Amino acid sequence: MTEDRETLFLLWAARETGVLDALLSDADTPSEVAERTDVTERAARLTVEGLADAGFFRDVGGVYEPTNRALGFLAAADLRSVGRFPAELDDLTALRALPETMRGAAPPVGDDDDGTEPAREDTTTEWTRNRLGRVQATDEATVRACVTTAQHVAPEGRVVDVGGAPGPYAVEFARRGYDVTLLDAADRLDASASLLAREPVETVAWGLPDDGGNDDAGNGDGENDGTDAAALPVDGVDCAFVPVRTSDRSAAANRRLVAAAADALAPGGWLVIVDYLRGRSPAARGKTVRRLALGAGEAHDPGAYREWLESAGLRAVQVREVPGTDRQAVLGQARDS
Repeated sequence: MTEDRETLFLLWAARETGVLDALLSDADTPSEVAERTDVTERAARLTVEGLADAGFFRDVGGVYEPTNRALGFLAAADLRSVGRFPAELDDLTALRALPETMRGAAPPVGDDDDGTEPAREDTTTEWTRNRLGRVQATDEATVRACVTTAQHVAPEGRVVDVGGAPGPYAVEFARRGYDVTLLDAADRLDASASLLAREPVETVAWGLPDDGGNDDAGNGDGENDGTDAAALPVDGVDCAFVPVRTSDRSAAANRRLVAAAADALAPGGWLVIVDYLRGRSPAARGKTVRRLALGAGEAHDPGAYREWLESAGLRAVQVREVPGTDRQAVLGQARDS
């Protein structure tokens, strides 16, 4: 279900004013919400009624109870319950501050794994959880389509999913019989552990390259350990799969990421990057605007991907549409020797 702009803004305002927290804790009526926050009684009533009309709460004899749609705003919620709304509201928070960010101010929220630090340190864990929740909420048809695109060039063998926590793509590969390793930053893997506990997916902490020539997580404990930080901790893989992480990063960081992934391929193996490409995906412009507000990353054009893959020594570089989605796949093959 796609929410209209007004509903998203209502959710965002309810979160920013404390109305949402009040409703999720001990405030059961609009009057109690007004007492526990600094909003007016009229605002409390219309906000609570609007959230109920949108399906986040239900009116039970004048008392408002949260529905499953509201579970994602509870701090202890499982990633499967988080959904996409908390991350959407994080984006709205960043977009509201876009003029200040454009003038050089730190974003009010931002990535903790791409060199951009959140303006408030206490937002890091929540931010990570929200972003992972949105990835986990990717519809199954999209996940299957992306994996099928990779399967067309690498029908079997060993796959490394680079940056795909909480692992929907890695799990789909494993269910199709691949030997799968999921690489991502340690905090993202920790938050994903319960989802992957029963899945045949190996996890290894590894931070994606940043702009400074180091990885973000180094050896997994948040520090660069002085080794070749860009090298993947696996090799001889038949497919290196990068799901929607390159638009979160700069061209310099992606060049390093592609080089590291290419080095991990077995002879004849394939690098498959799925993302929203500028000039090809209708979602690319919105992705760039959000990344502008978040302080790093943008949608990159097909020519940039081709240059990164060819510079890494890959051949047969091509761009394909991912059927049934607004995403594209960029593919390149390692030479046989």
